[in-house]
Amino acid sequence: MPMASDLSKLLSDAAYAAYEKQLLQQVKAQKIPQHVAIIMDGNRRFAAEIGLSAIEGHEKGRLKLEEVLNWCLEVGVKILTLYAFSTENLKRDDGEVAHLMRSFAENFRRAGDDERVHKHKIRIRVFGKLELLPPDVREAIAYAEGRSKDYSDYQLNLAVAYGGRQEIVDAIRNVVADAKAGKVDVPDIDESFFSKRLYTADIPDPDLVLRTSGEERISNFLLWQLAYSELYFVDVFWPGFRKIDFLRAIRSYQMRQRRYGA
Repeated sequence: MPMASDLSKLLSDAAYAAYEKQLLQQVKAQKIPQHVAIIMDGNRRFAAEIGLSAIEGHEKGRLKLEEVLNWCLEVGVKILTLYAFSTENLKRDDGEVAHLMRSFAENFRRAGDDERVHKHKIRIRVFGKLELLPPDVREAIAYAEGRSKDYSDYQLNLAVAYGGRQEIVDAIRNVVADAKAGKVDVPDIDESFFSKRLYTADIPDPDLVLRTSGEERISNFLLWQLAYSELYFVDVFWPGFRKIDFLRAIRSYQMRQRRYGA
């Protein structure tokens, strides 16, 4: 016979499952954001709270990414962009960075062979200062991108060794170089022209940007692209991010769109 605590947990789990199902139905009945971008923050703090190492926290975060990709497929988000590793992250402990690089190399190769990628025709794109990454990581990125380059039903973008200010500086340098070479006239330069010089040149700007961990800042992520994006902050570390948190973010976006008359 179940103990009182076991019964309480069963009831709690049942209530959670019922709420999640109801929320999913509500979300799918409304306009789904085409492009969701996520700042995946809190792996290390999550690990510290439960007595794990930073490396174990990053592994928990990787597993959460797998879940979130499934949730996006379920509700119909066509483009998912993830802030996976910033240029500032390169300054972290050498052992932690080395582990992350090994993980990237393994996971990009795994992504290239992922059944979901080929079943749902998901194109994988990686952008950032990729020349800062070890050769084996760059090779794994090329493998994943190459195996999915002809797909267009969905898109998974990962910002790696990325910084928003650096992206803008690189775009300016590109424009200036072309102007000096006589390839660009000043009147040609407008917002659309400049957007095409960014790492994300052919990717639509995000409709919704969400950040985990309770921090309410952008942290140098897609500074140009999120000018008109809806922002959503959730007070939970990335590995603890739940499906209802994801659905609430989508619902918040939908409610704002209705309020604006979109």
